Amino acid sequence: MANFYAMLLTIVTIVFGLIWLFDAQVLKPKRQQRIADEEKRLQQELTEEDGQRIAPQSGIAEFAQSVFPILFVILLLRSFVYEPFRIPSASMMPTLLEGDFILVEKFSYSLRDPIWRSELLEIDRPERGEVAVFKFPPDPQYDYIKRVVGLPGDRIIYRNKTLYIQPACDAAGNDCPAPRVIERTLVRSDAIYFNKSTPLEQYDEYLGETKHSTLVDPTLGGSDRFYFKQQGTARDEWIVPEGQYFVMGDNRDNSEDSRFWGFVPEENLVGRAVFIWMSFEMDRSASSWLPQWVPTGIRWERLGGVE
Repeated sequence: MANFYAMLLTIVTIVFGLIWLFDAQVLKPKRQQRIADEEKRLQQELTEEDGQRIAPQSGIAEFAQSVFPILFVILLLRSFVYEPFRIPSASMMPTLLEGDFILVEKFSYSLRDPIWRSELLEIDRPERGEVAVFKFPPDPQYDYIKRVVGLPGDRIIYRNKTLYIQPACDAAGNDCPAPRVIERTLVRSDAIYFNKSTPLEQYDEYLGETKHSTLVDPTLGGSDRFYFKQQGTARDEWIVPEGQYFVMGDNRDNSEDSRFWGFVPEENLVGRAVFIWMSFEMDRSASSWLPQWVPTGIRWERLGGVE
């Protein structure tokens, strides 16, 4: 579904472009010749209005000529510069809330064609702690957004709601540091964010150069029995393969992420989330006469960069 709109925009742009090109290269010279012949017959120069009356441009060609430049610019911006996304779930709370609309920087990692997503130019690779959008590996028609936790070669451990990382080291393992606990500080455990009726604990976590907030449900037991099992590792440990990444949601007990389905290949990366450009409150009561998708307000204080 995520790629459907890119494909539709590309096809529509190409169709209108071909109509405009055919009109400019084939039909327009014929119209000009017809006007020239009429001017020769009348022995006078015709006004633009008279020329349009004698040899009018078709409505579809006129529409294509007007619309194609706009569609072409939108296609370029959406494919290679910035693309808007809507946050549909609570998996990235409190960093991103349901109803946030974000801009994703498409050129952060590479430039890819909008249909087949073949890499045209490699630019950079994700850094630990960045919030990235990617094609969901089990079903690439969907876009997912999570935080990059593990880089290629890293050993990731998530045990008793605590994150450990052993950065990639040489193959011989002579200089490998021990897995280290990712530093975090309890900010609050009162009723700001909930999992249904359960208040969630909010932490400040320090992942690489990035400080961000995470949520933990203190009443929810471990879900490691559902974790993705990588051969040769413990149930709650993973070694990130070359060319792939390990991602997690900031709402740690309410996120379907790499712990459950595995790693994100480089070719699935879409871009880096950089800015919240709109945030709607979506807490309409079931008794409201308005549809549930109609916002109840705007969270102006949330507009700004994504950390």
